[in-house]
Amino acid sequence: MSADTTARRARSDGDASARGTRFSETMLGTLTLDDEDHTRRVRLDLTVTADHLLRPLGTTRARATGRIRVTGWTDDPGAQGELEISPVARRRIRYRVTFTADGRRLTLDGWKSITPRRPVASMTVLPYTVYEDAVPIGTGTLRFPLGTQLLPFLASFRFPRREDPGALLAPRWRGEPGRTEVWYTTATDPDSGSGLWLHHELTAPADGSPPYAHGWAAVFPQDGPVRHARFGPADWTSEESGFTADGVSVRPGRLTGSAADGALRWDLSERPADEPLFTFPRWSWRRPLLPAAQILPAARAVYDGTFSHDGTKLTLTAAPGASARIYGHGNARRWAWLHADLGAGAVLEIVAAVSTRPGLRRLPPLVFLRLRRNGRCWPRRPERPAVGWAGVGRFRARIGLPTWTVAGRAGLRRIRVEVTQPADRTLALDYTDPDGSHATCRNSERADAHVLLERWWFGGWRTEAEWTLDGTAHAEVGTR
Repeated sequence: MSADTTARRARSDGDASARGTRFSETMLGTLTLDDEDHTRRVRLDLTVTADHLLRPLGTTRARATGRIRVTGWTDDPGAQGELEISPVARRRIRYRVTFTADGRRLTLDGWKSITPRRPVASMTVLPYTVYEDAVPIGTGTLRFPLGTQLLPFLASFRFPRREDPGALLAPRWRGEPGRTEVWYTTATDPDSGSGLWLHHELTAPADGSPPYAHGWAAVFPQDGPVRHARFGPADWTSEESGFTADGVSVRPGRLTGSAADGALRWDLSERPADEPLFTFPRWSWRRPLLPAAQILPAARAVYDGTFSHDGTKLTLTAAPGASARIYGHGNARRWAWLHADLGAGAVLEIVAAVSTRPGLRRLPPLVFLRLRRNGRCWPRRPERPAVGWAGVGRFRARIGLPTWTVAGRAGLRRIRVEVTQPADRTLALDYTDPDGSHATCRNSERADAHVLLERWWFGGWRTEAEWTLDGTAHAEVGTR
C-alpha cells in the first residue's frame, strides 16, 4: 500500500464516526458522617458520557462529571468519576464519584440494585458509602425524584457523533495549490505559570511551487521576556498521522522537536481530556467550502514532558492546554482567537474573523463561539453566532489591542467576553499566505480574560456563570 493510499484511508477513517450517549441526572438525599450524630442534605448533579450507545442487555461503562453539594460541608463543581450501567447483565447501576470536601479527596461509591420485584424503587434509590483513602467515613442514600426530574432526565439524552482525536490529526491537504494547513498547541505550565505555543504549518503556494513546512515555538515566562524561534522552511513529506518536518513532529499523543539549533527543545506527551470540538460547522471541516475552518481534536488536553529554552528546563506535569487544526486558503483580513480553559471541564473557544474575499471583507467580523460546560455546547448550532437568524442576532466582535471583546445572545442566554493581551506578554510574528501576501499576528499565551454568562429568568437577566482568567488564557489578534 502506498503512503498516499494509507493517508487517504486514515483521512477516511477519521471522517467515520460512531454514536455515543450523553445524559444528565440529578439525585437528592442525605449523608451521615461517622463522626457526626446528624444527617446532612445532599444534591448530586451529573453529566454522564459513554463512547457508544447504551447496551440495555449488556454492560456500559461511562464517564461522569458534575457537582456535589453537601449542606455545611462542601460544594464541589469539579466532581468526576465513572458509572457501570448494567441493569440486566449484573442487575446494578454502580456510581463511583470523586470529590473534594474540606481539602480532602473523597469517593462516593454505591449502586442501585435492580430487581423486577421493585422496579421503580430499585431504579431510583442509590445507597452509598463515602471513602477517604479506601476507609469508609460515612453512609447515605440518594433518590431520583421522579416528579420533578423525570422529564428533564429524558430530555437530556443525546447521541453525539464520537470522533477519534488521533484521526483528526491526519493531513487534509491533497495537492491543491493555494492552501495552508496548521497544527498548533497551546498550554500553561501550572508550576511556573509559563505559557507555551507550538505552531506547525504546511504552505502550498498559489503559483504551484513546491509545498514547504515550517513553524515556530515560543515560551511566555511569568517573569522575563517572551522567547521564540522558528524552524524550517523544509520540504514537505506526507505524514499519514500528522506533521513531520525538519526534525519536528506532531503525532497522536506526542509532540517533539527543536528550533534555533536546539536553543528551544521540547518533548511532550499529550492526553486528550475531552471530546473534539468543532468551532466551525462540522461540515466545513469535511468539505472545505469556506475560506478556512478550525477544529480542536480534543477541546481540553493535558501535557507531560519537558520544554527547554536557553538553558532553562520546564518540566510539565498535567499541564492544561489543547491542540487545534486549521485548513484553508490563508489567513483572514483581520481576526481574533481565544482558547480559555474555564475549569471544572468547561472550555471556551472563539474565532472572530473578516475574510479577504471580495464582498465578505466589508462585513463586520464573523464570530464562531463555542462554550462547552456540563458536557454540552452553547450555542447549540456552531453557525448561530456568525449568521444569527437571517442575519439578525449575530454575535458582535470589537477587535483591537490590548483589549478586544465579543458579545452576543442565543436563546435564553447571552455572553460577554473581554480579552486583554498586555504588550509585555504579547509576541508579534509575520505570516506568509499561499499567494505571497503577509499578515501579522500578535499572540499571547498569558492573556487575561473575563467571561460573563447570563440567563433570562422571570423578566430579567441573571448571572449564570462568571469566570476570570489571570494570565492563563490563550489569545491572538491578526491584522494586515
